[in-house]
Amino acid sequence: MGVEVSTDKGESEAVENSYLPLSTNHRSSSVNSTWEPDGVTFFIIQGLANIGEERIILFVILLLGYIIILGGNSMIIYVAMTDPKLNSPMYFFLYNLSFVDILYTTTTIPKMLSGFLTDMNTISVVGCFLQMHFVIQLGVTEKAILTVMAYDRYVAICNPLRYAAIMTRPVQLLLIAGAWGFSILCTLPATSMSWQRPYCGPNVVKNGWCDLSSVRRLVCADTSVDNIVSLSWAILALLTTGVLILTSYVLIGLSMLKMGVAQRLKAFGTCAAHVTVVSIAYSSVSCVYISYRVVNFSSEVRIIVAVLFGALNSFLNPMIYSLRNKELRESIKRTLSRFRPAAVLRTKDVNTLS
Repeated sequence: MGVEVSTDKGESEAVENSYLPLSTNHRSSSVNSTWEPDGVTFFIIQGLANIGEERIILFVILLLGYIIILGGNSMIIYVAMTDPKLNSPMYFFLYNLSFVDILYTTTTIPKMLSGFLTDMNTISVVGCFLQMHFVIQLGVTEKAILTVMAYDRYVAICNPLRYAAIMTRPVQLLLIAGAWGFSILCTLPATSMSWQRPYCGPNVVKNGWCDLSSVRRLVCADTSVDNIVSLSWAILALLTTGVLILTSYVLIGLSMLKMGVAQRLKAFGTCAAHVTVVSIAYSSVSCVYISYRVVNFSSEVRIIVAVLFGALNSFLNPMIYSLRNKELRESIKRTLSRFRPAAVLRTKDVNTLS
């Protein structure tokens, strides 16, 4: 494909070295922490290149999933922004979540799809680190917006009379800005440290995209500090959002104990979709983490697990909220009914002209 990869011996050595543990110093720590003239100028994303004839099947499945993700989340964004009946803060946060889901999957899936169609899936050094940064940041942003939505549900159930006064539009914008700011804060230290490390070969990324852990295995220096920094910020991001979400629902549960049966059912219906999405989100993170720590998993299995669980939230979120939320379902039906007469009219015009 117009790309030369040194020699067969060098390539096999590259593959072998890229499997080394994260904490292993497999290059001399005396190597300069600046880019060498003869250093890595591009990365090869291995992805699922070794699966053979099943490649086209996975390509079709992934493409269909991506189309559904784009369609479902785009529909939620459209109806939430155009339907005046969906003007509550919950829908404002929901379409921001859908926007993040679209960006997250678009950061990874198109590059993976292109890898199914080529013999060697390459990416520039800058492109690799940009992809790495946005994958991590958007993942944290999703958890932060879910935290904001948990707070919104807490205010709606525990302080219903003050809900409109508390959740004003400036407050909503501030919460969303805080979610993005928090994700940037948690992402920059690890990705900026990885950017400054030397990469002199091998350059084969054992993942479907430029994952931080996979790229770090290619560093030609000691990465012990990098591991500690990235782990610390990852724990901070997950614990902070997880504890805040849990606290919100503990307070909601205590408030529900004082309600009547009808009020409890209404409150549970209000929170059911969000609780389901949060459960899937954190279960997905746990499954991906476990798959990377199980030694006897092949790299292909790890990639498939990462792709499935990484895209699971973006795939299921529109379905979950549509099924659990009557207002959203009715809004989608109204939107589709507005498009249907126009489509029928255009068909009649075409038939008349023909």
